[in-house]
Amino acid sequence: MKKKHGIPNLGIGIGLRVPHYEEIFRDKPDIDWFEIISENFMIDGGKALENLHKILEQYKVVQHGVSLAIGSPDPLDFEYLKKLKALAKITKTPWISDHLCWGRLPGAHYHDLLPLPYTHEVIDYVAERARIVQDYLELPFALENLSSYVEFKQDEMPEWEFYSAVVEKADIFMMLDVNNIYVSSRNHGFNTKDYINNIPLERVLQIHLAGHTDHGDYVLDTHDNYVKDEVWALYAEVYSRTGGVSTLLEWDDNFLSFKQTWDEALRAKQFQKSIIMEMAQK
Repeated sequence: MKKKHGIPNLGIGIGLRVPHYEEIFRDKPDIDWFEIISENFMIDGGKALENLHKILEQYKVVQHGVSLAIGSPDPLDFEYLKKLKALAKITKTPWISDHLCWGRLPGAHYHDLLPLPYTHEVIDYVAERARIVQDYLELPFALENLSSYVEFKQDEMPEWEFYSAVVEKADIFMMLDVNNIYVSSRNHGFNTKDYINNIPLERVLQIHLAGHTDHGDYVLDTHDNYVKDEVWALYAEVYSRTGGVSTLLEWDDNFLSFKQTWDEALRAKQFQKSIIMEMAQK
């Protein structure tokens, strides 16, 4: 598929996490790139920034946020955006992403990724705010799909239609989490093919992979386990249809060693090679 943008494919990465710092600084592993949680480094100094600068000496870094809360009813927080943009000048991140969610009210921040109603009114509201954010940051800006556990009576469309409409109206990008697609499909009973067949895959600039916990009646996006086979299969299908985009493994609890985590991330290369071979045979 021809991309609408010239955003580079950085290869395979993992989330930069404190339990791995010692191994990274000691062994200097041959990893393509790291993703950082922006808010952990939006500070004036200290050990966190010192460690970030050590990482930047050797590795590419991409910023991913968790507290923009783009769909919240309060005004955009330009003090937050100012700090985010300042960090981007340090990291030289090629893009910035956050979540398609809400999490704030005037005077309150819930520090959670709360789902939005899938309505035309919310599309217009979020798209305008996302357009402003991208213009302000002067970098490609992407929104990530959530893992979903509730639905709203007000919903006027399925998630994929809502997600697509927001990014296209705002003229921004998708940070596509394939594990979240799978988790939500199990929780709400939709077909993952309906999702990926009806989103603008040319707008995907990065893919997230992660493990989840299956409780039978419902699935939780826990980021504390190996990627399930069903998610790898979905990744292979999505990746082949994006033309190849940066891929990241998230692991945020019950940590393994850096090497074990990186080995799991490298499984993505096996799927990519098989995709290339299949395409060459056609």
